Amino acid sequence: MSVIETHAELCYNSLGDTMKQYDAVLFDLDGTLSASAEGVRKCIELTLRQMGKPIPDLSDFSVFIGPPLDRTFAVLCGLGREGALDALPIYRDFYDIYGTPMNRLYDGMGEVLHTLRRAGLKLAVCTSKNERLARDVTDLLGITDSFDAICGSLDSGARKEKVDLIPYALESLGGIDPHRAVMIGDTHFDVAGAVACGLSFIGVTYGYGTVETMRQAGAERFTDTPEGILGYII
Repeated sequence: MSVIETHAELCYNSLGDTMKQYDAVLFDLDGTLSASAEGVRKCIELTLRQMGKPIPDLSDFSVFIGPPLDRTFAVLCGLGREGALDALPIYRDFYDIYGTPMNRLYDGMGEVLHTLRRAGLKLAVCTSKNERLARDVTDLLGITDSFDAICGSLDSGARKEKVDLIPYALESLGGIDPHRAVMIGDTHFDVAGAVACGLSFIGVTYGYGTVETMRQAGAERFTDTPEGILGYII
């Protein structure tokens, strides 16, 4: 057993099950569980090239990691609503080939997930990424079995906002009370969804968002490492 797991188990056993402040933990995927920006950028660029469209400056990962993908194509890439809908299936095809394999699990996250499971918490991935692609990523990272539910957007682009995804995730976990759940994320989109749905929030600073924008959206608790998540939950 690792030092992380040993410490967490001692804390959990000393508090007892009745002292748990949460029943469920929802994790954003990109920038929270997985370092994924390079793969996402590559697939956006390939999609735009295939469509014969100009490629905007994508050097700032925060402008395209966090918002729903159709919004990125519509606004950042200048395709408009209809163009964005045309871009989504092209992007998904490229992501299957290039994007998924470029994901990397953040160091220490596997142990964190294992520890939370041992503590009896229900876990869900809650991401605006297409649900099938999200499961492909968790399969690649070897963490699918750590989660009770993988929750993402639909092929049509529906159910892409966190305010829609969070209730879906809570229901997928068996109808968890929002006040007994916490959202872990790296962008102000994650914060806004948690606040709107009545969840607690923990911001991770190793991802693609910024502390400033998360704080402006209502976040108060932050961690620089995956292991730091445990200090707020167990």
